[in-house]
This record gives sequence, structure tokens and C-alpha cells, in this order.
Amino acid sequence: MPLTSIDALVELRNLTFGYGERVILDNVCLSIPRGKVTALMGASGGGKTTILRLMGGQYRAQSGQLLFDGQDVTPMDQTQIYAARRRMGMLFQFGALFADLSVFDNVAFPLREHTNLPESLIRDIVLMKLNAVGLRGAHDLIPSDLSGGMARRIALARAIALDPELVMYDEPFSGLDPISLGTAARLIRQLNDSMGLTSVFVSHELEQTFVIADHVIILANGKIAMQGTPEQVRQSTDPLVYQYVNALSDGPVQFHYPGPSVAEDFGVEACV
Repeated sequence: MPLTSIDALVELRNLTFGYGERVILDNVCLSIPRGKVTALMGASGGGKTTILRLMGGQYRAQSGQLLFDGQDVTPMDQTQIYAARRRMGMLFQFGALFADLSVFDNVAFPLREHTNLPESLIRDIVLMKLNAVGLRGAHDLIPSDLSGGMARRIALARAIALDPELVMYDEPFSGLDPISLGTAARLIRQLNDSMGLTSVFVSHELEQTFVIADHVIILANGKIAMQGTPEQVRQSTDPLVYQYVNALSDGPVQFHYPGPSVAEDFGVEACV
């Protein structure tokens, strides 16, 4: 059953976006359900991170609409965009912590930037957010003291510091060992449910994604190849989706980039 506008926090309506003449998203329609965990998946270069940047107003649609809580982000001015962003949190692919700030000050940064709260209250909020990701005891460390998994969790604490409605994650599992990966996946699910968030994450990691996601959207060739529950995606007979879910080298996504034939490039015919 398709989502209604009331059910969706974010909607793309006939949205087209590209870089120059290269179209990345071609007349795409999709909905991000409120209060759920949605995964954006598909082959590299399919537009997953681009959708996150459109949602945050970093990019603007060339045609169509991107609605956040019913408001089109595309025509917003800077003041309106900043107001919308205060209702969003973002976890960048490798954390993007400020290297010269402590863990505490990294998490406190959005609170100091966007609120007039007293430092005593900021302290309590920061320690609460760090406690939620299991790293309250690390508040005096600096980013160079952290493992990759710890840095990602600190970045997550920063992303939820302002109690956002929407949290976006750009490949939160990239480069993590199996223990850290499992921890990150559980945190996304637990924080989404306990804080009443709407979560959207880009992922290539099938196993953990299918465990925690309520809704999966697979992008390919500028279109939506498939969307549904993890089980519906697993059972899809669409050739492209089947190839992706089963990690097959042979299928609609070709190993070789299009180009001249081997005979043309190597002059095989001339040698015969």
C-alpha cells in the first residue's frame, strides 16, 4: 500500500537531478515513512548519497519537489534551509569529527551553535547523548584517541544532540569491524525507536541492513528498482535486484564499462 503524505516525513515527487548532462535521479518518486528506519541501497553511483544531500538542502532539485514534513525544500532561502536543518541530524561517512576538539566539545558544538542554552544544561545534554551511545566515559578524549567504531558513535551522539526528527546516515557501516558494525546497527535501531526518530541510511551491507530496516529502497539507473520490506526485496525476481541482493557478478550490472570491442582496441582483426 503506498504511503500517504501524512505517513511520510520526506517525499520526492517526480524529482530530477544531475551533474551537467549526467542525470543521477530521473523523475524519481519515493517516500520516507515517519518513525521508521529506511535503507537506501543499490550499486555505487546510483544516487543514494545525492538523495541525502537533496534532503538537507545542500543540492536543489532541477525539477520536481522534495518535501520535508510537507514543505518543499527546493525553493527555500538560506534562513528557511537552516531552520529545516535544525530538525535534522547527519552522520557523515567517516564521522567528520573536529580533530582539534574533545569528544565533549564535538557533541556540544551544535548545541552551542544553534541554541542559547547555559553551559550547565549543555553539559547534561552532552553526557546524556554520550551515554546513549555507550561512551559517556570518553568525553575528555580527542578524536585521535578513538577507534573507527568509537568515532562513528561519537558522531552519532553529535547528530542527535538537538533531538532531531530526521537522522541521515551516509554509509554508517563503512570500514567497521564486525563487532563495531553490529554495535552501530543496533544503535541506529534502538535510537530510532527510543527517541521516536525517522532514520534514513545509505548502505551496501546487506545482512545488518536487512535486520534493522523497516523499508528498503533500491536505486538503479536513476530510477527506483524496488522498494518494500527487507523480505519483499529478498524475494524479488527483478533481475537487477536479484543480482544485487545475491552479490552476483553477472547480470544487468555489467563488469566491463561500455567501450570499443576487444578486437577494435587490440587490433585482433588486423592480425588475423
